[in-house]
Parts: sequence; C-alpha cells; structure tokens
Amino acid sequence: MSKESAGPDLGDPLVGLADAPDPALSDYVPEDWAAFAFFWALAFVVFLQFFSRYVLNDSVAWTEEIARYLLICVCFVGGGMAVRKTSHIHVEFLYVYLPRVLARRLSLLVDLCRVAFLGYGTYLCWKITEIMQFQRMVVADLPMSLVFGTCTAGFAVMALRAVQVAVRHARAGESPLTRVNMEGRQQ
Repeated sequence: MSKESAGPDLGDPLVGLADAPDPALSDYVPEDWAAFAFFWALAFVVFLQFFSRYVLNDSVAWTEEIARYLLICVCFVGGGMAVRKTSHIHVEFLYVYLPRVLARRLSLLVDLCRVAFLGYGTYLCWKITEIMQFQRMVVADLPMSLVFGTCTAGFAVMALRAVQVAVRHARAGESPLTRVNMEGRQQ
C-alpha cells in the first residue's frame, strides 16, 4: 500500500493526552453542586418516565411536570456557572475594530449592563415567587414558589457572579471581549 493512499495524516496520536489534569473537587462552588444534583434528579425522573411508559406500559403521571420543573432549575442554577466562567455567548465583532481604550470602556459598560439586568431579573423573580406561593403544582401538591424560588436563587447567584466578574475585569483592565483584538480573531 502506497503512502498516498494511506489516508489523511491524523497527527501525533499522543496529542491531547498531556492536557491539564481534571480540576480538584475544591474548584467547584455551591452552584456547581446544586446544578449537578438537579441534573441527576432530572435524569432519574426522565428515566422513570421512559421506563414506566415503554416498559411497564403504565406512565407515572407526575414525571412530565416534575421533569419540566427540574429542567428549569438546571438552567437557572447552571446560569451561575456560566456567568462565573464567562462562557455565555458574546458578540465580539465590534471589538476587533475598536481602539483598545474604547473597547475597554465598552466592555466595562457590558459588565455593568449585565449586572443591572441580572439584578433586575432577581427582583422580578422574587416578586413572582411571592405571588406564586399560593399557586399549587398540577400533579404534585406543592407550591409553585418552590420552582420560582429556585429561579430567584439562580438569578441572584448569576447577579453576584456578574459583580465578581465585573470587578475582576476592571482590576485586570481587560476581559474576553477586549482580548479579541489582541488575539487577532478576525471573523
């Protein structure tokens, strides 16, 4: 078999094996563990729904509603992780063409707008939680304020993490948005 027909060169087979080690358990913060717990509770409920419907041919009535609420909890609690790691989506196009000083100011404005938005979202969620304390779930005799309270807590964590991120960016004098120009990511 000739070298030309051997297929593409896939590179060194050891690439990636020397990556950074897995993070220590101490690197995780409370919202990480809460999102982890909600996720596995969701996985259990969805599996129970699948098993009861397709194996036992007798669906458990409450699983669909509870799965929906657990998915909401995963999203809002997991949002704190995304804010802390600055892994939410960013629009970087403008930062490529802005001067560094202007890009830094705009990045600071984005951080402040994020804090304001998440703070206001926390307030609104709190108001809804208060209203929903008398509303019951359809299939479970539990108050809807449990779900909305989790959303409020998730929004509050996102707001607090956004403040931490904004302070970190202000102290460092740069953010992922301002590094776009320096790294040369041309779209």
